[in-house]
Amino acid sequence: MSQKSKIAGWIAVGALAGALTTVSLQTVARGTLAPLPLEQLQQLAAVFSLIKTDYVEPVDEKKLITDAISGMVSGLDPHSQYFDKKSFKEFREGTTGRFVGVGIEITQEDGLVKVVSPIEGSPADKAGLKSGDLITKVDDTAVKGMSLNDAVKRIRGEPGTQVRFTVWRRDEDRTFPVTITREEIRTQSVKGKVMEPGYAWIRVSQFQDRTVEDFVAKLDEIYKKDPNLKGLVLDLRNDPGGLLDAAVAVSAAFLPEGATVVTTNGQIEESKAIYKALPEDYMRRRGADPLASLPAALKKVPLVVLVNGGSASASEIVAGALQDNKRAVIMGSQTFGKGSVQTVRPLGPDTALKLTTARYYTPSGRTIQAKGIVPDIMVDDTAEGSPFAVLRMREADLEHHLSGSGPEVTDPALAKEREDALKKLEADARKPAAERRPPEYGSDKDFPLEQALAKLKGQPVKVSTTLVERKEESKTE
Repeated sequence: MSQKSKIAGWIAVGALAGALTTVSLQTVARGTLAPLPLEQLQQLAAVFSLIKTDYVEPVDEKKLITDAISGMVSGLDPHSQYFDKKSFKEFREGTTGRFVGVGIEITQEDGLVKVVSPIEGSPADKAGLKSGDLITKVDDTAVKGMSLNDAVKRIRGEPGTQVRFTVWRRDEDRTFPVTITREEIRTQSVKGKVMEPGYAWIRVSQFQDRTVEDFVAKLDEIYKKDPNLKGLVLDLRNDPGGLLDAAVAVSAAFLPEGATVVTTNGQIEESKAIYKALPEDYMRRRGADPLASLPAALKKVPLVVLVNGGSASASEIVAGALQDNKRAVIMGSQTFGKGSVQTVRPLGPDTALKLTTARYYTPSGRTIQAKGIVPDIMVDDTAEGSPFAVLRMREADLEHHLSGSGPEVTDPALAKEREDALKKLEADARKPAAERRPPEYGSDKDFPLEQALAKLKGQPVKVSTTLVERKEESKTE
């Protein structure tokens, strides 16, 4: 733990605009600098000078330098990033659960902006945007070829202002405009309820500043309604990540005191750390142990954790910790596979560099990078199967992704599976919209939750006959 104490600030594991990441934010930059390659720097200076003097029109010097830094970083891996003043502010806002925008998590697909999910109750949700929608224009600007960071800049703005999207909904084969008024978004990251006497469900949709307190409050509420719980389902499906201390706290709520939750390891000494189920490892800026009020029975209650391909980073840390400590049964489908650590180092008062500095490991020493957590029991998304699971983007699909610890494997059958899934998606597009809408998590039509409850009761579980473990695919350079 001595090395961990050297890390100032906080560590986050999460998603900013769908860019899943694990981050260590430091208050000061490192004092040592690597030797500089003078010949290459002279080349860089020569290019800078030629652009300044010979380009067809004047170019802003500051923009040239910013673009050079961004290009240098973006070629490393999908999660390293240069933050200018605006994007650094937005990055910090993203972990608080409060920001101004329309309320969507986004990623990129085929050069377009893809909606991963609208935040419940947000302007985007009220406007009818759905998971899988592709945004082709923001106002009058086409997003094709635009970086995700630039797209976020255009989507966000001042509260009360409007933004106009042109949306292509692939499963309905139609394009339509949507005008949304921006507002301050306050996300609620924890839900839960008693499903039936003796059995409860609690969902964490993202690990944010208030998640631990909300998690404890919801569990206290559940135990007041039913103090004799026989089983609990922890739902981490489509949880893209968040703050590491929140992930450690949620893990610690179920684990014996002192059990290992996660370790990190990288080239520099400060990236080597062990996080345990101890208050000092999750009490960032908190005056008292937030887990102190939880009933002792929570440490022993039978537990099932639901995950899927959208579970990443912090949610994978929790699932891996509970799996390796044999505290829970993991059910669902293989997770995203985000297992690298990024350190955020300020470059000035308003700018910073987010740089991959380490991998993280589960308590048994497994790296989940580009592989993910493989459930103990594979369960389909619906009673009819998981026909579109193969279309989910995973860490291994990202350009320049870091490899895991083992050799990379190419799955020759994967392309065929994806082709078949796309054909089925096209066929389903002809069905009425009501038939295509997936059941709400926590509802009585939630098939994976139904199977999790069956497992807790000792009843038969409908195990998937189609889902298989995905090996890491060949790295894209």
